[in-house]
Amino acid sequence: MSETVEVRVPDIGDFTDVPVIEVLVKAGDEVAAEDPLVTLESDKATMDVPSPAAGTVREVSIAVGDTVSEGAVILTLDGVPAEGAPAEHVAEEAEPAPADAQPSYGSDAGVYEAIEVHVPDIGDFSEVPVIDVLVHPGDTVAVEDPLITLESDKATMDVPSPVAGTVRELRVAVGDAVSEGTAILVLEGAATSDGGGPAAPPGAAPAGEAPAPAAPPPSFEGTADMHAEVVVLGAGPGGYTAAFRAADLGLKTILIERYERLGGVCLNVGCIPSKALLHVARVIAEAEEAKGQGVGFGDPQIELDGVRSWKDSVVDRLTGGLGGLARQRKVDVVRGVARFTSPNVLRVDGADGATTVSFDRCIIAAGSSAVRLPDLPDDPRIIDSTGALELEDVPDRLLIVGGGIIGLEMATVYDALGSQITVVELMDQLIPGADKDLIRPLQKRIEQRYESILLKTRVARIEATDGGLRVSFEGDGAPEPQTFDRVLLAVGRRPNGRSIGAEAAGVFVDERGFIPVDRQMRTNVPHIHAIGDVVGEPMLAHKATHEGKVAAEVAAGHHAEFDAKTIPSVAYTDPEVAWMGLTETQAKADGVEFEKASFPWVASGRALSLGRDEGVTKLLFEPGSRRLLGAGIVGPNAGELIAEAVLALEMGADAEDLSLTIHPHPTLSETLGFAAEMAEGTITDLMPPRRR
Repeated sequence: MSETVEVRVPDIGDFTDVPVIEVLVKAGDEVAAEDPLVTLESDKATMDVPSPAAGTVREVSIAVGDTVSEGAVILTLDGVPAEGAPAEHVAEEAEPAPADAQPSYGSDAGVYEAIEVHVPDIGDFSEVPVIDVLVHPGDTVAVEDPLITLESDKATMDVPSPVAGTVRELRVAVGDAVSEGTAILVLEGAATSDGGGPAAPPGAAPAGEAPAPAAPPPSFEGTADMHAEVVVLGAGPGGYTAAFRAADLGLKTILIERYERLGGVCLNVGCIPSKALLHVARVIAEAEEAKGQGVGFGDPQIELDGVRSWKDSVVDRLTGGLGGLARQRKVDVVRGVARFTSPNVLRVDGADGATTVSFDRCIIAAGSSAVRLPDLPDDPRIIDSTGALELEDVPDRLLIVGGGIIGLEMATVYDALGSQITVVELMDQLIPGADKDLIRPLQKRIEQRYESILLKTRVARIEATDGGLRVSFEGDGAPEPQTFDRVLLAVGRRPNGRSIGAEAAGVFVDERGFIPVDRQMRTNVPHIHAIGDVVGEPMLAHKATHEGKVAAEVAAGHHAEFDAKTIPSVAYTDPEVAWMGLTETQAKADGVEFEKASFPWVASGRALSLGRDEGVTKLLFEPGSRRLLGAGIVGPNAGELIAEAVLALEMGADAEDLSLTIHPHPTLSETLGFAAEMAEGTITDLMPPRRR
C-alpha cells in the first residue's frame, strides 16, 4: 500500500527563515529516498533537504526566493509506502552488486574435496629455492593467500592459494628446490564447480577470459643497434615505473622517450606544473579570504617570471631525480620518436639519426595527446593545456572550452592571476561524470568569481581578428558573439595508439586509438604489453604506475594482475572534488541498490576554523552487508581525504568499520567517520537521520 505525504523542512538547527536558492525537482518527477529536493542557504552554510522516501512529486509548495523554517511544507509526494509496508529501495529490480563485489563461486550443488596445490607457471625459472613456508597443517587459507615464498637469482615471489580451504598436508620445506608443477601442499574443503576442478577466485574473469600465464617471447633473429630483455616505449609515470621495476627484477631494460627530460606529459607539462601553479593560486586566494578573519594584505604583486621560475624549478627537481634513478638502475635511455618495424624491433628517430632497438618483451606506455577542435584558425592565441602552463601572459579575458577537470584547474590558476574567465561546456554540468551534488558547491563558488559559465553550449566558430578572438556560440544558453584575448582548448585527450606503428608488430589498435589488454597488461601479441592512457579510461597517472608494475612483473615471470577495485579521481579545483568507487549517478543508471549517508562540513569544527564550510562528504553503502561501495568529497584537500575511502573499499570495510575508526580531532578526515556514523545512526554532531 502507498499514500500521499507532505514533505517538510526537517530540523535545521538554529536556522529560521532560510532562503530557498534552488528547487531541484518539479511536479511529476520520481525521486528516491535521500534524493535532494531543494537547496537552502543561510548566512553560514548551503544545505540540501533530502527526500525522506521514494515517490512521485505531486505538487511543489515553495519556489526560489521563498524563506523557510523547520516544519515548512516543501512538496507533496505520491506513492510513498504506507507505515508498516516494506520500504522501497533506490531501484526496483536491481542488478547484482557492482563489479567490485565479491561474487559467490560454487554452491551447495558443488563438490568439496581435497586438492593438491602445485607451483604455477613461473616463467623460465626452475629449481627455485623455497625460502619460507607461510602455512602449517590445520591453517585455513583464503583465495590468493600466500602459501610459500620462492627466491630465484632475479626475484622473490610468493605462490598464492588458488582456492580457499584448510591445509591438510605440506609437501615442501624450506631449502627445497621447486619448479613449475611441483606439489606444494594438499588443501581440503576446497570448492569445485560440478566436480570439474577448483572454483574461480573472487573477482576472476569468466572461464576462458582469465589471463593465461605469460608465454615465452619469440627469439629475435637479425641485427639491431641495441638489444634489451625489456624495452619500455614512453617515459611518463607508467613508463618509467615499468622500466625501473623491470630493472629491479634483474632484466636488462631500455627506456625510450621522445622528449629530452623523463616524466612524460604528467611531470613536464601536466600534473606537476599545474599543481605548482594551483598552489600559487591557493596562496593568493587565502590572502583574499584572510580579510574576513581580520587580517589584511595589499593587492598581490604578481611577477610572471618568478611564478614561471617556481613552476619550472619543481619540474626540474622531479625530472632530474628520474634521470639519476635511471642511471643508478643501469636503465639505458634512448631519446627520439619510436615506431615498430616488426614484432621485436623498434626504430627510434633521434637528433643523431636513427637507432634500431630489438627486444624480448616490450611495454607500450605511449600516453595521449590533447584533442584539437576542427576548423579552428591557426592562431597562437588559441592554446591547449601545455600552452596555458607556459604562462606567457595573463589575458584580460580568457575563454576555456571544456568544463572538465583540466579546463577548471586552468581556470582556477588564471582567475587567481587576474583573468576574467568564461567556461563553455557542452554537457548540462561541469565535470561530467561526477555526481551533481559534489559539483554544486564548486559551481556556486566559481559563479561568484568567473565572468560566465555556459552549460549546454558549444563553440560554433572562432574568428581571429587584430582585436582578439571573436567567438560565436550555439546552444541553450548561447550568448551573442564575444571577443576574448585567448582561448584555451580543454576538450579531452586522445590515446597515441595510432602513432607508434603498432600494425608492424601485429598489435591491435581500436578505432579510437586504444590498445586493448588483459589483466596482465598483455596485448594480442603476448610478449608486448601496454599500460596507461593508451589502454583506456581513466587517463590517470596513478592508474598507469600500477599498471606499469604489473607489466614489468609479468615480463619478469611473476604471476601479477591488475585487479584494483577502484581508481580515484580528483579535480584540484577550489574547492577540490574527489570521488572513488560507485557514483550515485552510475548506481541509478545501472539499477544498483545503495544507501547514502552525507555529512555537511558546516558541522565540522576544522572546516569552520578554515572558513571553508561549503564541503560535503558522501558515502554509498550496499544494503544489507553495509559494505562501502563508493565515496565522494567536495571541499579543501578532498584529494588527500579520498585515499582513506579507497583503502576502505579495497579492504571490504563496512559502515561500522569506518564509524568506529578513531579519527584525529579536529580534522577534515573526521568527516568520513561522521558520514559513516550518519549511516549507522550513531552521529552525535548532528541529529541522526530518521530510520526508515
